[in-house]
Amino acid sequence: MCGIVGYLGDNPVYPVLIKGLARLEYRGYDSAGISVIENGKLELYKCKGKVADLERHVNGKLQSGFVGIGHTRWATHGPPNDVNAHPHASDSGKLHIIHNGIIENYATLKEELINRGHVLKSDTDTEILIHLIEDIQMRERVDLLEAVRMALNGVIGAYAIVIIDADHPDTLIAAKKSSPLVIGIGEGHNEFYLASDATPLVEYTKNVVYLEDEEIAVVNRKTGLSIRNIKNQEKTPYIQELEIQLEVLEKGGYDHFMLKEINEQPASIRDCLRGRLQLQKGSVTLGGIKDYEQKLVHAKRIIFVACGTSYYAGLVGEYLFEDLARIPVEVEYASEFRYRNPIIGENDIVIAISQSGETADTLAAIELAKAKGATIIGICNVVGSSIARLTDAGSYTHAGPEIGVASTKAFTAQVTVLTLMALGIAHRKGSISDSKFHRSLVELDSIPEKVNQVLEVNAQIRDIANIYKDADNALYLGRGFTYPVALEGALKLKEISYIHAEGYPAAEMKHGPIALIDEEMPVFVIATKGASYEKVVSNIQEVKARKGKVIAIINYGDTVVKELADHTIEIPETDDCLVPLLSVVPLQLLSYYVAVMRGCNVDQPRNLAKSVTVE
Repeated sequence: MCGIVGYLGDNPVYPVLIKGLARLEYRGYDSAGISVIENGKLELYKCKGKVADLERHVNGKLQSGFVGIGHTRWATHGPPNDVNAHPHASDSGKLHIIHNGIIENYATLKEELINRGHVLKSDTDTEILIHLIEDIQMRERVDLLEAVRMALNGVIGAYAIVIIDADHPDTLIAAKKSSPLVIGIGEGHNEFYLASDATPLVEYTKNVVYLEDEEIAVVNRKTGLSIRNIKNQEKTPYIQELEIQLEVLEKGGYDHFMLKEINEQPASIRDCLRGRLQLQKGSVTLGGIKDYEQKLVHAKRIIFVACGTSYYAGLVGEYLFEDLARIPVEVEYASEFRYRNPIIGENDIVIAISQSGETADTLAAIELAKAKGATIIGICNVVGSSIARLTDAGSYTHAGPEIGVASTKAFTAQVTVLTLMALGIAHRKGSISDSKFHRSLVELDSIPEKVNQVLEVNAQIRDIANIYKDADNALYLGRGFTYPVALEGALKLKEISYIHAEGYPAAEMKHGPIALIDEEMPVFVIATKGASYEKVVSNIQEVKARKGKVIAIINYGDTVVKELADHTIEIPETDDCLVPLLSVVPLQLLSYYVAVMRGCNVDQPRNLAKSVTVE
């Protein structure tokens, strides 16, 4: 979950590192640091806090270096402080390392190193690794590359690392396993950029190489890029071209990335539909899964694996596939799935959902399912990510970079892909009529414009947020397709405003949560017209009978709920199965405004990071 960046070239390194760390700060912001070779000496600056704190700490002291590494941390081993901040130095101080991941056997390695006389300064697993590498280098009398290779053969866990060597200022060494690492190749092939993802690179180059697991890369000013694996086998670098545009990485006039990304949803949903929903032809085409369509049509069971917001998108997918395609679906937290010895067979289809495509638990779930012979389909946002490379087939969401830690447009894009898949499979299977299929396509095509209409009530939502910004608890209720939206709405509120919030199926309120309701409790209810409408109205009456404050999301012109609720937010009518794409938007905005009014850091909420690449 940490962000790492490195540079080797002919331009001053400090601006490249600082700008790169700022772009990667969504991955972790507990501390930051850089190491730069300047005037023949390895200079280290690091401190607790954000990248801006690091800039103040450096205070213009680094001017002439042309090679360096940088890190922004999400703490795993050891509290956030100056000492535990990366980079970490070896015993001699000549080697510095940055690391994203977890070394699981660090305690055993630490004991061995201490017994050999190493003095360790931090609480981190990362410091153990750089001491181990130098220890091997000295004892085995091998060069740094071979020492790295030997050390990694003895490491259990996940890592993306970059190492800088004071004695070899023309070289950086990088390696990865289960954590992402991308290498950008500058003009002339003697300039290199290294980072956790492509966001720091796009300003400088479009040509990148994604390292595969257990690969070690050496970038050298004279000899260029070379790659080998930890078995010492040479690999040929595969250069890809980035599709990201620099302007999408900026706030574009919005106060926060989260607000920008909420407002991008009409465009991101449209981009997700483009080329796939062909209204004139009356068809759905998902090219990434075309070879597996028949397997999906005949599937006896589909298992969704995901974490966080992606898990809630999977819950919507369960309703979609069972209602439309009549295929049994299970939705699993990837973190639980991988450890509970699940029953998986060759006839099962596992669909893994992840915004980043790098979620550690989801990757582990994929590996488990593959080992048992299941077909694996991926849904992710990041081209070239690990999930995209590991799965048998899949679909990109085309949501564009999502910088805000709280996921918004990624959720609606994932639900859009799942809707397209479910409709396409249902039509091929014959589980829905041609007329229903075509009506659904027309309605799905109208969703981006309807999201635009929802965004127009922004001011009203801000006013409601102002009323409830000081609440200590909140309850979110939904039924059917909107139950996962209630879960997602509660997650958004708790992760960025730090208000305790829970989502429930509306009927389950009576089985416990109703005891919490009093005149101070805001209850957010998704009460759109549909199969469960009358039941939800009854649930609202139960809340009001206990003096709860009801904020209801309703359809235009609904007078029944408007008379019952304390506040209503009106959205356009749509098919039951598409309501999540509209009803989630006001809940996103509400969470955003509550967090802003409470003075919270919306884009970088405490203790969280965007891409969860550790278990």
